[in-house]
Amino acid sequence: MATPWAPHKKYSDRDRWICIYPAYFNSKRTVFEGRRLPKSKCIDNPTASEINDVLTAAGCTIEIENKVHPREPNKFDPNYRGRIRVQLRSEDGAPLSDQFATRKATLNYLCEMIPKLKSRQQKQGAGDSGAQPGASAGGKDKRKGKKKR
Repeated sequence: MATPWAPHKKYSDRDRWICIYPAYFNSKRTVFEGRRLPKSKCIDNPTASEINDVLTAAGCTIEIENKVHPREPNKFDPNYRGRIRVQLRSEDGAPLSDQFATRKATLNYLCEMIPKLKSRQQKQGAGDSGAQPGASAGGKDKRKGKKKR
C-alpha cells in the first residue's frame, strides 16, 4: 500500500514518480473520462505494454502496476488495465533527461512514438489489405440507385 506524500521523500522514491494511464492520451476518451491532451495529438486505444516498450527504449526507469484509471468504463477488460510509473527526476530534483523534463513532455513523446511501433504498423497494414477485396465486390450491382419492385 502506498504511503501518503511527505516533503521529506526523495525524488527517487517510487511514490514520487509520475503515473501514466493509457486513458491520458486515448483519442476515444473525453476529457471527463480522463484524456489530458488535445484529440489532435492523441492516438487510438494505447495499451500499457506499448507505453512500456516506448519508455524502455528511451531509457526511462519505469514500473508497471496492475491498476485501472478511476473513470474507466471497462474496468474488467484487460486491454484497458495498466498504470505506468515513470521516474522523471534524480534524488536532487534535477530532471534525468531534458526530453522528459515534465509530465506533459512525456505524454507528448508517447503520442509521437507509439504510432511508430512495429506492432501498430502491422495492425494498420492488415486493416488496409482487408479493405481492398470489399471495395471490388461493391461494383457488381448494376441497378445502382433503382428501387426493387
